[in-house]
Amino acid sequence: MKLNERSLAFYATCDSPADSAGFLYKRGERHGAYQRRWFVLKGNMLFYFEERESREPVGVIVLEGCTVELCDSRDDFAFAIRFGGARSRTYVLAAESHAAMEAWVKALSRASFDYMRLVVRELERQLAQA
Repeated sequence: MKLNERSLAFYATCDSPADSAGFLYKRGERHGAYQRRWFVLKGNMLFYFEERESREPVGVIVLEGCTVELCDSRDDFAFAIRFGGARSRTYVLAAESHAAMEAWVKALSRASFDYMRLVVRELERQLAQA
């Protein structure tokens, strides 16, 4: 499948249901300040927009090969999306409440195809035993 900016922008804003959506605070890579962004999780892609009504995403994070962890910091309700490798970027996000943080961490942890593959294998194993 060929992906480009236009097809990603269309997928991010089309009528297909989102797995999760809401405001999060995203810490900038250069300045370290948090920016409030609208996030939409669809499958294994996490899109973020400047505003809820924005027509095109500012960015997208493909969640394959990542881990989602709570942050040990003074930032309330913060968590990180980490990728393996020395030069990989870590995305630090913060929710507006503890409940929202837990919901996002759970949704993001389940978003990868690797997770879905494990679920399918376990269901197949249970079915074979029945």
